[in-house]
Amino acid sequence: MAFEHTTVLLHETVDGLNVRPDGIYVDATLGGGGHAFEVCRRLGSTGRLIGIDQDADAIKAAGQRLEGFGEKVTVIRSNYRDMKPELHKLGIDSVDGITLDLGVSSYQLDTADRGFSYRMDAPLDMRMDQRQKMTARDIVNEYSEVELFRVIRDYGEDRFAKNIAKHIVAEREKAPIETTGQLNEIIRHSIPMKIQKTGGHPSKRTFQAIRIELNHELEVLRDSLDDMIDMLSPGGRICVITFHSLEDRIVKSAFRRNENPCTCPSHFPVCVCGKVSKGKVVTRKPILPSPEEQESNSRSKSAKLRIFERIV
Repeated sequence: MAFEHTTVLLHETVDGLNVRPDGIYVDATLGGGGHAFEVCRRLGSTGRLIGIDQDADAIKAAGQRLEGFGEKVTVIRSNYRDMKPELHKLGIDSVDGITLDLGVSSYQLDTADRGFSYRMDAPLDMRMDQRQKMTARDIVNEYSEVELFRVIRDYGEDRFAKNIAKHIVAEREKAPIETTGQLNEIIRHSIPMKIQKTGGHPSKRTFQAIRIELNHELEVLRDSLDDMIDMLSPGGRICVITFHSLEDRIVKSAFRRNENPCTCPSHFPVCVCGKVSKGKVVTRKPILPSPEEQESNSRSKSAKLRIFERIV
């Protein structure tokens, strides 16, 4: 199956970078290379793009898509949490822009044996990086009921988390839960039918929760944003696309903190903590996909783009 992914908020993101022809840019979640291709089109002969992704299929697909840009492009298989050391290996200390698209790619969702989708029966996998040993199957079969409840409640924000966790534990005592189809059925039986009729697919939140837990998505994001902002040159920008409220909250709060890091009590007449602003939030409100984009690509509906610019 070809690696296909419809790039979300393509022009809004790349326009938001303010691409300089001679600049150095990082696509930290390279995917199929959609944002990267548009950045490369705007680079001059001395510009450079570094693409990072942990998914082998994405690396292969993006490499092919970007090969026409020759030596301008460097593709690295890694997690964006390791951007700093990876760029240091290339002799790069600062960059002019970073893009981060936090969605699961259409390819990952549509490739049954990757186990991301609740719409197809497949082994419970959900690994973004297939070099990782642990899979979704391990979480479903080995986490305690309390741990499953925490994951589904915190990362899926599902009000039936307790019931879903209880049903998973009861079912796996009969036999291990091996497939997305089995998990789907268990979730269906855990949620009242009247809610299922109006609340979207019953498995959406639980599958999201397990995927986030398995791939440490929120910790990686939380631990990486300050480093990324530190790596920006003055005037450089970071553009982040999120797909659910948990990610968006982390991005919004990191951008605000870097704009106004002062920790002095509000009644102090002057700042004494010495913490200096690193830049400004460009997007007071997130940029959303146009109605046309939402119509043509249903997976874009929950996308939000936030942009931060480094000043010092």
